[in-house]
Amino acid sequence: MFENKTEQQAREEILDMVRQYADRFHGQAKEFQEGQKIPYASRVYDSAEMVNLVDSALDFWLTSGRYTEEFEKKLAQYLGLRYCSLVNSGSSANLLAFMALTSPLLGERRICRGDEVITVAAGFPTTVTPILQFGAVPVFVDVTIPQYNIDVTQLEKALSERTKAVMIAHTLGNPFDLGAVRAFCDRYGLWLVEDNCDALGSVYTIAGKKRLTGTIGDIGTSSFYPAHHMTTGEGGAVYTDNALLHKIIRSFRDWGRDCVCPSGHDNLCGHRFDKKYGELPLGYDHKYVYSHFGYNLKATDLQAAIGCAQIEKLPKFVERRRHNFDRLKAGLIAEGEAAGIADKLILPEACEHSQPSWFGFLITCGEGVDRSRVVQYVESHGVQTRMLFAGNLTKHPCFDEMRASGRGYRVVGSLANTDRIMADSFWIGVYPGMTDEMLDYMARTIIMAIKEQ
Repeated sequence: MFENKTEQQAREEILDMVRQYADRFHGQAKEFQEGQKIPYASRVYDSAEMVNLVDSALDFWLTSGRYTEEFEKKLAQYLGLRYCSLVNSGSSANLLAFMALTSPLLGERRICRGDEVITVAAGFPTTVTPILQFGAVPVFVDVTIPQYNIDVTQLEKALSERTKAVMIAHTLGNPFDLGAVRAFCDRYGLWLVEDNCDALGSVYTIAGKKRLTGTIGDIGTSSFYPAHHMTTGEGGAVYTDNALLHKIIRSFRDWGRDCVCPSGHDNLCGHRFDKKYGELPLGYDHKYVYSHFGYNLKATDLQAAIGCAQIEKLPKFVERRRHNFDRLKAGLIAEGEAAGIADKLILPEACEHSQPSWFGFLITCGEGVDRSRVVQYVESHGVQTRMLFAGNLTKHPCFDEMRASGRGYRVVGSLANTDRIMADSFWIGVYPGMTDEMLDYMARTIIMAIKEQ
């Protein structure tokens, strides 16, 4: 098949076949029929992702390489930041973001065991897990309804002499009050980590300037799991504008090593064998000098190749998510008013000064509405639902021992809204592959679920 062809000619022929295959077997949109399953999220892609994936496979480099470098550069440019590090998941991104703040290179500002980090219990566990696993103390603050983000009026009450950082997520794409949180962190010299895994593309106006979420804190994180705003399959990213934090993040990501040479490159600094580190012999190979107790959290070039195609689509993905959210909300209001039950649902509201890139549409059931019955009805009619992740994380079995001992975490107030969300809230999707017909059907189905009670 490839006789008398150069490697490049053979590659181009293969990739053209892949493009045709993807267009033929992956690019056929199907008309929606009521009752068909509508997932809360799904991949949206075309032949570009598949061509990139196969192109990377033909290199057989497998670990991080040319596509990784390209993707990190493109995402940093999109965010308007200097530094971006691709990792193997959003959870790993949160781990790296937190662990970077424990580095001895940060001096008195480093987080030590026993120090406190302000966060919320209404969210995904891996925003909090790194804090606990390291031996720091999460301080849980309640959230507001219907924004579902941290109640900033509780920040001062959460503060102690051991507070070192705030680490919280933008809930389902809705930014938390970055103006208030950033001012609080600046006032007390605290680090701010934005878990941006559900909010890539969201915008917040601060000091009169529109900024993408994830860029206002000291460190931002993203997830590229298939359900998220864009996908690399598994994957995530950590980003910052701080050169020292970037150096630390790369060290923790790449086994804890001191050397910053990328994979496949040696001695870029010209000093691989002529320096003294710690108690190692003079001239010990810098590629095997370790300044942190790190991990291997790199992604593969196969994942990055998909990301390079996805990031080109990201602006349109964000635009469509906003359209889907607005149409779904308008439909629920109209259907609810027509049925005389508009007061039975609490619909989500964007944070002031923000333009969310919505990940999902969160609904809280009103007085007398049984969430379990609503969810079962909606699911039985093909609309997939999700809870707001952990609900109240402190109620889960992993907290049993700490709860019994009264050690390991601290709670500010009663977490009443967090418990309300755990009992009464659920969400449905607004991913870019949804059509208006799907959205309208979802609105009708939810209202019917309430009428059927």
